[in-house]
Amino acid sequence: MAEALKRKGRSGGRAGNTGRRGTAVIEQMPWAPPLNIDRPTEPLDDDGVAAIHNGAMRILEEIGIEILNAEALEVFRASTGCTIAGTNLRMGRDFVMEMIALAPESWTITPRNPDRQITMGGRHLNFGNVSSPPSYWDMKLGRKVTGTREMCANLLKLSQYFNCIHFVGGYPVEPQDIHASVRHLDVLYDKLTLTDKVAHAYSLGRERVEDVMEMVRIGGGLSHAEFDASPRMYTNINSTSPLKHDEPMLDGWMRLARRGQGLVVTPFTLAGAMAPVTMAGAVAQSLAEALVAVVLAQLVRPGAPCAIGTFTSNVDMKSGAPAFGTPEYMRATQMTGQLCRLYKLPMRASGVCAANVPDAQATWETSNSLWSAVQSGAHMVYHAAGWLEGGLIASPEKFVMDCEILQHIQRYMDPSLTATGPDEIAVEAIAEVGNQGHFFGIQHTQDRYATAFYQPFLSDWRNFEAWEAAGGVWTAQRAHQVVQDILASFEAPPMEDAIREELADFVARRKSEGGAPTDF
Repeated sequence: MAEALKRKGRSGGRAGNTGRRGTAVIEQMPWAPPLNIDRPTEPLDDDGVAAIHNGAMRILEEIGIEILNAEALEVFRASTGCTIAGTNLRMGRDFVMEMIALAPESWTITPRNPDRQITMGGRHLNFGNVSSPPSYWDMKLGRKVTGTREMCANLLKLSQYFNCIHFVGGYPVEPQDIHASVRHLDVLYDKLTLTDKVAHAYSLGRERVEDVMEMVRIGGGLSHAEFDASPRMYTNINSTSPLKHDEPMLDGWMRLARRGQGLVVTPFTLAGAMAPVTMAGAVAQSLAEALVAVVLAQLVRPGAPCAIGTFTSNVDMKSGAPAFGTPEYMRATQMTGQLCRLYKLPMRASGVCAANVPDAQATWETSNSLWSAVQSGAHMVYHAAGWLEGGLIASPEKFVMDCEILQHIQRYMDPSLTATGPDEIAVEAIAEVGNQGHFFGIQHTQDRYATAFYQPFLSDWRNFEAWEAAGGVWTAQRAHQVVQDILASFEAPPMEDAIREELADFVARRKSEGGAPTDF
């Protein structure tokens, strides 16, 4: 495969047609976060929705959630709707529903480029890059390696380049050549200068959260009041399943809540391991763990913008390894979507797989995951491009392959495909051709041929003989070449020199102060 890359160089169907493409690396769809025009898939009837809701409420009322953050416990203790015994928190369903009703049903996040604003809620659908793998794989290396700042920056460049990526999550690969105490400073500097899309903060200690909020504020050229007035960034926290929330994540959650920033809580409930083996039980537990965090945010700041994330899947019962993109994963995502609509809260899902390299398994599992997010009515789809090995590997080739799927989804949601006006029914065109000839040359076709159908940037639609004569380049190899071309021609989005200097000065000062404390 590596030899074929050397032999062929640039190739691959329409992605290799430089004359047709002009100076752009690829022809991609424009920035246009899609609206989900389909009805959601709802596997549960009304009784099923009520049963899962009742299960989640019984968990909160009868079993409780362990709250390992002392400040959060005191916030709950000050409320008459909570019962606390040690670190165990219980709350009644009426109180839960009263509190989550304070959270907005829809909200926006506005990054430093206001044209890249995204909406959480309604029919809006937003895709984000892979986040947080410790390792990296590409075709040039041909092996799994530890992530570096350069690899992280290259994946940030891909995140900026592709219009079908609407927000930039956590580190697209963990840059372990930077000490953990200052890693967040360097990566956020790269993120804010290489991209102009919505950014994220890890809720891992006071210093990291406060530093990132300040850097996002500086990067946007905002006053403190302007930053606090509406969401400019977000965090995503995970519960520690089963039935726990830890100290650092709830600390960050409350800090962002106080400043009105976006909040996403995503329990990681693997059925058969950290949750019941039944998908309904796993979903009920996941919702209970999520709702506690939403209640906390509303106690800290009524009206704080919150979303519920789902990361409910199953394990391989033979090995205990996580599985993703399975039928069980898809149904759990769809069921969670039904409950999010009951609670009138935006939803986060994920585009994930368990494959180790960008092969057929990676494609079908990721496609299953992404389409289940669409079917569930999710508003934010994490890890939509670049994820491998259950989240342990980030791959640029996989990133490009996934972006082809994301463009398919975006085009699938184009209302023009289901338009039924006279021009679309096209009776006159049918009459013109009759039962003789073809539609290629008639004016109806000529007026529409350039935009009538989806045009891939990675798929190769030539027949076998033409494909073989052009070098027989497989999909991942074509993706590898696209990556190289994008990185070679990448231009960072504009940023005022004064803002860039202020960001650099902030990073330098915080580094001199030691950054965030670590135990090594």
